[in-house]
Amino acid sequence: MGARPNTEAQLQQALDAATAHGTITAAARVLGMPRETLQTRYNNALSKGLTPKVQALVGAEHASPPEGYKLKGTSTLYGKDGGVKLQWVKTDAELERLYEIQRAVLKELCAKLKPLPLIPQIYTGVDDLATLYTLTDCHVGMLAWGRETGDPWNLEIAEKCLTETLLRMIEAAPAGGLGIVNQLGDFLHFDGLAPMTPTHHHILDADSRYQKVVEVVVRILRRVIDAALAKHSKVQVYMHEGNHDPAGSVWLRVMFAQLYENNPRVTVEQSPNLYCAMRWGKTMLAFHHGHMVKQAVKGTSLPMIFAERFAPMWGETVYRYCHTGHKHNVEEKEHPGMKVMQHPTLASPDAYAARGGWLSKRQAASITYHKERGEIARGIFIPE
Repeated sequence: MGARPNTEAQLQQALDAATAHGTITAAARVLGMPRETLQTRYNNALSKGLTPKVQALVGAEHASPPEGYKLKGTSTLYGKDGGVKLQWVKTDAELERLYEIQRAVLKELCAKLKPLPLIPQIYTGVDDLATLYTLTDCHVGMLAWGRETGDPWNLEIAEKCLTETLLRMIEAAPAGGLGIVNQLGDFLHFDGLAPMTPTHHHILDADSRYQKVVEVVVRILRRVIDAALAKHSKVQVYMHEGNHDPAGSVWLRVMFAQLYENNPRVTVEQSPNLYCAMRWGKTMLAFHHGHMVKQAVKGTSLPMIFAERFAPMWGETVYRYCHTGHKHNVEEKEHPGMKVMQHPTLASPDAYAARGGWLSKRQAASITYHKERGEIARGIFIPE
């Protein structure tokens, strides 16, 4: 006789407990049930479209919900000894109010942001060359325990690893007319105050507070862009949307466009399109994080999407390259008309990846393109 299906109340309890305690393991310990049972209920809750409806605040009878939420009530779990083991404050998001808060914050951020002064040009190189520097799936703000994942990862390690690797990459590249800082998505590990994936609300291992994550992200990208400005006559910047940071990609585009508005040698792409492309002479460069297509490298969907969306550019170019990420490992395939390259990550695997055996060599590549001959050079950089 098969197991009795869980009720919706049980599924909601699993989802709320995991949200409250940050991990399945901690929630299972509090609820007094096997971790595997809670994980199954949690997964079933997500598959049914349920979303967390609580915040865990022990002793929160007098707590006020955060701005943009309204209080519905509280639920308390008591142990056999009568003591409080878990308490939830139930809230409903007032979505329109949340949107107003987000718009106000973004407006205030741009109003207070002072553009950088004009950065002088020291470039002496070959105008026909463009070098692409790709940063993908860097997951700044992720926490990995080295004994569990093989390599540790936190805010301090991320800033040191990413900055030093990218600066070495830029230093080693040929001085060309254009440097392309291609931030290909999932630069941030989580997308707001709650450490969870934006769409499916999977609980993530996170290091520190969101503002500290933002501060590190801005420092890294500023140093990379400034280094590219010293190497190249012009710099093109992309802040692509990933599945971990759709909102983060928005404020990154707006912030860095404002930051470099007094530097005409820098162009920050402002399009929110998930599929972007640019032309460099006879070369077409296309970009997409990779989360919206299946078999991004081996399948034919990406070349066909770019052929349709950018038909004039496709017809006017001879060499076409698509750059994607998302899977964290290297893969490359030539299709009729376009080569697709899946870039790896410089970040350590998190616990989820390590437990699932999804491991890959950490590295990044700089690729140099000639206006008349397409790709002519490539550098591979491995973090120390």
